[in-house]
Amino acid sequence: MPGMYNCHSHAAMTLLRGFADDRFLEDWLFNHILPAEEMLTPQLVYTGTTIAIAEMIASGTIAFTDMYFHMDQVAQAAQDAGVLANVSNAVVSFDKDSYNLTADNVYHQTLRAIENNNSDGRVKVEASIHGAYTSFPNAWRQVLDFAQKHGLAMHVHLSETRAENETVRQNFDKTPTEIFYEHGIFDIPTTAAHGVWLTDNDITLLAEKSVTVAHNPISNLKLASGLAPAHKMLQSGVNVTIGTDGMASNNSHDLFEEIKMSSLLQKHLLNDPTAMPAAAALQLATTNGAKAQGRPTSGQIQTGYDADLVLIDQNNPRHSLSFCPISALAYSTTGRDVEMTICRGKVLYEKGEYKTIDIEKVMFEARDAIPKFLSTRK
Repeated sequence: MPGMYNCHSHAAMTLLRGFADDRFLEDWLFNHILPAEEMLTPQLVYTGTTIAIAEMIASGTIAFTDMYFHMDQVAQAAQDAGVLANVSNAVVSFDKDSYNLTADNVYHQTLRAIENNNSDGRVKVEASIHGAYTSFPNAWRQVLDFAQKHGLAMHVHLSETRAENETVRQNFDKTPTEIFYEHGIFDIPTTAAHGVWLTDNDITLLAEKSVTVAHNPISNLKLASGLAPAHKMLQSGVNVTIGTDGMASNNSHDLFEEIKMSSLLQKHLLNDPTAMPAAAALQLATTNGAKAQGRPTSGQIQTGYDADLVLIDQNNPRHSLSFCPISALAYSTTGRDVEMTICRGKVLYEKGEYKTIDIEKVMFEARDAIPKFLSTRK
């Protein structure tokens, strides 16, 4: 099958897997995750991202779209491991009037990433606005101008929670989609993560602007954020993809889990067993993901396309009596069935062996950092 695309991640959060489970989003984020993230160093982000990549390629993912701190280190980890990645670091600013992008470390990280990753297209640099509830138009305009100047796509969070939507309505009397649309954010290629609390008008605007929505079913379930109307978006012409979000709010990078959950949730949401059929669910992670990342010769197995391939071992009870290979991939397969992962013709993983990652080394480095994170725990 084609290699898969994880279109919304915070890869280095593998370092915080299980750190603050089973809490409401506001408590989880502000009281636990943000204090722990203050302990992150560039080297730890590189280590955490490399662990994430190892988990991804072992379960069939060859590309990820990331939004996180020290994005230049995320880019370097992707280059070193041989995967594809679109990387960004989100602007957050509660200063309504005097925010200056060039004084923000995000600006300098992005410039470094552009300088270091413009050769073979394996790693693409993006601009990012964290969300319409964590920043204001003065910041948006600067990020948009910067993106247009450098030819970058955009990555944002959009309508992840009901509270986010209510905050934005209070500030602007519009939904997050409407206010971003009004300020031209969607005038450049954009991936909007989550899209849980979208109105019908929001979906129309996103389709008009060819915005990709990366929905994150398991993370949204775990944080009780709600269910994205993924099937309705697809029917309306929105390019819908799939993401894991961060490991502190998901705990697994296995996209096969997300594929199955995406299909089942849409059937439940609409009370319609024909919604989000197996083939459509698989396309979220393959064809649609390649389109979102701007990779027109990936995401499918065709002559002339890049050799981004995953080999599945079907010699096990889960697959031995399946009448349809497509439904077997969508509903029966797990990441543990991946035998080999190939990106641009290079074998990255085969039968439990990592070809480009010293897995023992990076796991040791990650475990060595545990006391630092525990020091922030309440």
